[in-house]
This record gives sequence, structure tokens and C-alpha cells, in this order.
Amino acid sequence: MRADRLVATLLLLQSRQQVTAQEVAAELEVSLRTARRDLEALSVSGVPVYSQPGRGGGWRLVGGARTDLSGLSEAEARTLFMVAGPAAAATPELKAALRKLVRALPEPFRRTAETAAASVVIDPGGWGQTGPSRPAPRHLRALEAVTAAGEQVKLGYAARDGAVTSRLVSPLGLARKGQVWYLLAQTGAGLRTFRVGRVTAVEPTGEPVERPPDFDLDRAWSEVVERVHELRSPLRVEALVDPEVVGLLRWVVDRGMQVGEPGPDGRVAVTLVGSDVVSLAGQLAGFGRALVVTSPASVRDRLAQLGRELAEIYC
Repeated sequence: MRADRLVATLLLLQSRQQVTAQEVAAELEVSLRTARRDLEALSVSGVPVYSQPGRGGGWRLVGGARTDLSGLSEAEARTLFMVAGPAAAATPELKAALRKLVRALPEPFRRTAETAAASVVIDPGGWGQTGPSRPAPRHLRALEAVTAAGEQVKLGYAARDGAVTSRLVSPLGLARKGQVWYLLAQTGAGLRTFRVGRVTAVEPTGEPVERPPDFDLDRAWSEVVERVHELRSPLRVEALVDPEVVGLLRWVVDRGMQVGEPGPDGRVAVTLVGSDVVSLAGQLAGFGRALVVTSPASVRDRLAQLGRELAEIYC
């Protein structure tokens, strides 16, 4: 949008003092004609921008003016990029605008914005549960600030039983899973995940974060999610499925389904995971002859029991 470009152009002028139309075009990924038109639009609108013709000329702000059309403070810039920076939370248009804007931000806003944009991962799917919208956790904003600043904190944290402990942690990133926020942090015992809603205190220490050199927030969060799903779904089931119901089966079990190659009879071998025998057998029972469980015996026995109960009722 043009408003985004004008803000980015103005901030670029602030950070570099003088720019050419060609430099603006390259930085904001627009045509030279568009860059010239935007610079002229700033001047006409009353922004103290003027052009200096000739060799070594370009566009400058009169008297080194520091006008900021966005009106963002450093804290506001950090919040903007934390909310809008994650790929899953932003539209392609917004991500493109943010990339352009961050290149034009004056120091130290630029470093803050870049760090903030890489400090949050948004995972829209929940843990298989839905519920009403929840307010933001009490200490979320404080954790956003220290994460973007790369500052160690003394973290007060309540366990499931309510017992509160204090520990020194290096915040590495925040993740939102459905409506629940988590903090990924380096501790003396390695990388740990804390539920932000259980944080009772955040005390910045002024010491820099001890960040593993190969740390990647997206990869680390994916590993956390995989471990949680393994703990929540310890049951593995092997089955043979008619090809035409594979898509429906995938939708029913939601996740954790591995599909093999069709056998001589055309049926497809699949591996499923679940939390317990009763719930998974209940999901599979509706497929009738289209799905045959080969193992474990506990699931086969439960399906046989369901079959007998249904036969008693309907036969």
C-alpha cells in the first residue's frame, strides 16, 4: 500500500540523511518511477523533503528533520514486530511491508525489530482442545521485552501443584499454541519450556542471554510439539485400509498417521497413534470392513467388543 511505502521512505531518509530515488527503489523493491513519485508526494504533503540536483545530489530532509509518520516508540516497534513478524500470523502483504519497514527503521529500532520478529512463533492448532478466548497472560509483555532485548531474568514459576520456584533463565523465544503462550528458555539444565500463564514474576538481571549458537526457534518449537504429542499419544496401531477411505481416516485421527504403499489386495498399510485403546477404537469402529486393525491385540479386542454390543442392539 502507498501509505506503507511513504512511511518506509521517510524512515529511510531519517536513517541515511540523503538518498537517491534509485536507492529508494532498490530498498523498497519498487520501480524508479514509483520511488520518484513517492518522494515528490512527501514533499508536496508538507514533509520537509527537498531534492538536490546534480552530481552527488539526492533527496534530503531539511535541517536533518526527524519526522516519524509512524509515531512508533521503540517499545511499540518491538510489539508490532513481535505480533506481526511470525510467518503464520501475517498475510503475505503484511510480511512484505514489514520487511521493507525494518530496513528503513533508524538504529537502534532496527535491531530491536529484527530480534522481535524472530522471537515469536505462532502455532494456530491447539492440543486437541477448544474453549473460549483467553486474556493474555499477566507477564506476557514483560517476557516479550526481555526476549527481544536478549536479557536474562529471574523467573518465578508455579508448578502444577501450585508450588512456586525461582530460577535464572535466558529467554530464547515465545510460542503460542492455540490460545496458550509458552516461553522457550535456556537454563542450567538445558532448554526448557515454561507455560507463560504460570509465570509469577519476571525480574530482569541486566545480563545478556546465553544463546546456543545453532538455536532456531521454529525448529526448537517443532521438537517440543513432537515430544508432547508422543507423550499424549503413546498407543500405536497398525491397520490395513481401503484406499478410498484413507483421506477420511486422516481427517478423523487428525494427526500422527503414516501411510504406506498398497499391498497385493489393494489395501493400504497405515500406522496410527492415539492416547488410549477406548477412544481410538471408538474412532475406528465406524469404518467397518474398510479398515482392519492388525495390531495391537488390545485394540482388536475392543473393536470386537463394540461389534458385539452393536449387534445386540441392532440385530
